[in-house]
Amino acid sequence: MEHTLRLGILGGGQLGRMSALAAARLGISVVIFTPEDHSPASLVAADTVVATYDDEGALQRFAGMVDVISYEFENIPVETVAFLKKLKPVYPDERLLEVSQDRVAEKSFLNAIDIPTARWAAPKTPEEALKHLEEWGVDSCIFKTVRFGYDGKGQARYTGNTNIETLWTQFNSSPLIMEEVVDFDCEISVIVARDQNKNMVVYGPMLNEHKNHILARTVVPAGINAALAEESIKLIKKLADQIDLTGVLTLELFVTKDGRLLANEIAPRTHNSGHWSIDACAVSQFENHVRCVCGLPVGAPERHSDVEMLNLIGDEALKIAPYYDEPGACVHLYGKTEVREGRKMGHVTRLREQTQPL
Repeated sequence: MEHTLRLGILGGGQLGRMSALAAARLGISVVIFTPEDHSPASLVAADTVVATYDDEGALQRFAGMVDVISYEFENIPVETVAFLKKLKPVYPDERLLEVSQDRVAEKSFLNAIDIPTARWAAPKTPEEALKHLEEWGVDSCIFKTVRFGYDGKGQARYTGNTNIETLWTQFNSSPLIMEEVVDFDCEISVIVARDQNKNMVVYGPMLNEHKNHILARTVVPAGINAALAEESIKLIKKLADQIDLTGVLTLELFVTKDGRLLANEIAPRTHNSGHWSIDACAVSQFENHVRCVCGLPVGAPERHSDVEMLNLIGDEALKIAPYYDEPGACVHLYGKTEVREGRKMGHVTRLREQTQPL
């Protein structure tokens, strides 16, 4: 009998944890590579290598322990993936990381393949930013760091009443992108899984609600009209084909008040807005990610229930007792021992009788 397939995952957070649990169902053992001791993923994995992402000796040892490698968040250094790719297959490859880690590259790529975004620019000075605002005919925008921003970190809103010089200095000379403020009706996401034979399945669209820039609630079905739902699916399939995806990819979108879809961000991984799929689908986003990167066929993602997913953020994780008694509520805690404001500690999936397939 051949040995059990071994999947290496870069990153030790909750996405890695849920992927490792999904892999275990398939008889696949997981080795985690992370700089953190006692990470959420390591608590459920077969083995863990604790080292920094630039430790080539540790990376080489990690590669020798596994058959195939993936990653659970997008801020893994591209150099790490390129190094490992010489030793073992890595999915998705570094091309997708390069696009998703740099907001200018991301917006440029989306626009190049005819996926619309809000207007944006990459100003080098406050004066250049004010010139773009004048050209756009608006007096406000969102400034974001070009790299390493998530959950609202590394961004600030500018209005005509703001001192732009003061705002600019808070970014400590980091390269910035400015984005037009979108008058949106709601925010949605779609998730695609694409296997090594280029077969695809899609989760969503999902309706997302944020609190303090962090996802707080996801509802499926999203309640948007069928034409927009189909368009969102079309867009993410186009994106997956253009990037030649193997694995799972998420596209976040604004639904504007005038009925358009504008892409907001790409996440080259499983996504918080798809956690409900563990309980509401025969094959979750995490299982499909494992399937795709390990050479198995992608699984059908159909829902058997309507669903609401609530993130447990910070001390909300200390107030979960009522969910244990609630019919249809599925509690997921990530094994994080330290409760911090803004930290994702777990989620609750509430299953409801299905009303429609989308």
